[in-house]
Amino acid sequence: MRGADITQENLFSTVHLDTFIPKDHPLRHIRELFDEAMKRIDWLFDTAYSDVGRESIPPERLLRAQLLQILYTIRSERMLMEQMNYNLLFRWFTGMSIDESVWDHSTFSKNRDRLLDHDIIPALFVEVVELARKRDLVSEDHFSVDGTLIQAWASQKSFRPKDEDDSDSNSGGRNAESDFHGEKRSNETHESKTDADARNYKKSKYSEAKLAYLGHSLIENRNGLVVNAKVTLANGYGEREAGIDMLAELPGVHRKTVAADKNYDTQGFVAGCQGMNITPHVAQNLKRKGGSAIDGRTTRHEGYAISTKKRKRVEEPFGWGKTVGQIRQVKVRGTARVNALLQMTFIGWNLTRIRNLQGQCAL
Repeated sequence: MRGADITQENLFSTVHLDTFIPKDHPLRHIRELFDEAMKRIDWLFDTAYSDVGRESIPPERLLRAQLLQILYTIRSERMLMEQMNYNLLFRWFTGMSIDESVWDHSTFSKNRDRLLDHDIIPALFVEVVELARKRDLVSEDHFSVDGTLIQAWASQKSFRPKDEDDSDSNSGGRNAESDFHGEKRSNETHESKTDADARNYKKSKYSEAKLAYLGHSLIENRNGLVVNAKVTLANGYGEREAGIDMLAELPGVHRKTVAADKNYDTQGFVAGCQGMNITPHVAQNLKRKGGSAIDGRTTRHEGYAISTKKRKRVEEPFGWGKTVGQIRQVKVRGTARVNALLQMTFIGWNLTRIRNLQGQCAL
């Protein structure tokens, strides 16, 4: 007998969101890990909010929602809220009930400064790394460092002379034509009127210049987990300076190794590593004026060859962050906001890696 195509809602219905989520869904373990990390900075949430007044949206929910945005490649907070309205998986992960109203997308903008002012995302990043360390997934001896170009949320038309009035640039309308041919433009004389922290930078001699930032990561070589990350202004020496800064924050004074590509083959970077009892396993740049800063005393050891192979893992978090995450071209402005987005992206990478690695161990 053919059934009738009639939609009829039950007058009363009792369901729990948890029943809709498969027991082996990857987000279950990721949420457990993320909640564990957030519990460890509960005191920091208390300092960010007043003891009086109307209750806010719990910061834990906002952070879970931001993590979803990264894991599912949702390009805007408007789209995230649209998904949250009817996606039961997203509601469950965030901590909302099935009939709870979603909040307005502007809530993220209003709370972003609060997270920045109290360094909540950097603290959360550290706690996620500690989760991996407690599970013996982090090498304490062997690391790799690298940097990548992060395109800013600003166009070349906004890169104008520093002494130019905004009224001059708007004389042709909102999206006026611009001709830069024959005009000498540099970061010393020009700046972006949209994002003052962005710098006009090109990755190589023959590539085009873009308004960008530099993102840096330090990974441990055993499992490719990111143990430190930061954003700096785009310049020719930011990679090496950021590398030294991140290496200086590693725990312990025992001997370590760090692998890096040819861009790090400089006397300053090598000397800085050696001063911290870190052996630089840097790829030799034999075309460098004055020769490579790495000599046979380092390259003759078997560990140097192993580090050279493991170093390629440092590219994986960047690739994941630019295809799955949101760091190919960021949709926030200012060094602090871009830095928070980079660290949140690598929080997503680390949580996914921890979940996968623990799953392999279980097998």
